[in-house]
Order: sequence, then C-alpha cells, then structure tokens
Amino acid sequence: MRDIYLRAKEELGYNATYFLRMLSTEGPIQTARRLITSSQPSEGFTTLWERRRLDLTVEAHVVQPRFQSLFTESELEAARQRLESYGYSADS
Repeated sequence: MRDIYLRAKEELGYNATYFLRMLSTEGPIQTARRLITSSQPSEGFTTLWERRRLDLTVEAHVVQPRFQSLFTESELEAARQRLESYGYSADS
C-alpha cells in the first residue's frame, strides 16, 4: 500500500497525504476495505482517474491475485465494479 503512495508521488507528483495518514492510523487492510466499500470513490481514486492511472488505485491492487485472499468476495466485487464503471478492466 505504501508503494501505491510512493509511485503516485514519484510518477505523477501526486502527494496523497490523506491516504498516507489512513495507512498510519488504520493499517493497510482496513484502509483498503474502507476505500473500496465506500459509496463514492475517494478523492485519490478520482485524481488517479483524471490522470489516467487507475492502475495505481487501491481497487486495482486489491483485485490482483496476490492480494485477493485478504478480502471477501463482496469487497473484491466492489473494487471490480468501481474500476469497470470508470473504464478500467481488472484484467489490464
């Protein structure tokens, strides 16, 4: 999760301070769960979508095979649906 933050900062100049704070206070799994199950996309998700970098979103990472076992099927489906509704295939 911290890698997402570092890559967005390095590659896009995007400093996701709220996301970093969430990681520090809630931990990576709880942060991911909170973001992917929210009724609206986070500000960070929207910013990454605007910059055409949904590959750096929490949602895109959660659905990767190496992380799927950490989440429930409904959480994974929420992440997939959000990505697809913004034109990103989870298989990308």
